[in-house]
Amino acid sequence: MTEEAREIAARVRVLREIEGISEVSLALALGFDPGEYAQWESGAVDFPIGALVELAGRFQVDLTELVRGEPSRLKTFCVTRTDQAPMVSRRPQYTYWNLACHFHRKRAEPFLVEASPDTEGAPLSLNSHPGQEFNYVLEGRLLISVGGHEMELGPGDAVYYDSHEPHGMKALGGKRARFLALVL
Repeated sequence: MTEEAREIAARVRVLREIEGISEVSLALALGFDPGEYAQWESGAVDFPIGALVELAGRFQVDLTELVRGEPSRLKTFCVTRTDQAPMVSRRPQYTYWNLACHFHRKRAEPFLVEASPDTEGAPLSLNSHPGQEFNYVLEGRLLISVGGHEMELGPGDAVYYDSHEPHGMKALGGKRARFLALVL
């Protein structure tokens, strides 16, 4: 577990304790498995990005504040320059870059996501979280599973789905896949 992950878990725990709500009550209110949520908050397992988006909404803080410990301030527009988007490490098979981390009170979270080429031989890792998600493939080939339905997507292909459904993706063809993900 990284120091960043421990800090995120501590911030979530403090927000929950300030509201005087138990781990189980919060998990059930947001549609998470209570046992899985307990592992996230203890720092034993990283919070999935979708869960962090839901928690930020529940506690009425920006995802940036929850993840980085500093508030976002921009309210009119936010420019993210090439190679300057902050990286968010949540799961080892994916790298996320937050494309609008400094915009205050976003209605959606846009990410550039890279699935590493070594995910092809690995079993598909599924997760679910409240909300919806949109993925647009920029580069490579991607296997995406949503609610038991598998699809292969290439550059220019997109999928929009209910993220309550178990979903996951992995790169195909021994090459990385990059896609835009919009978590709503």
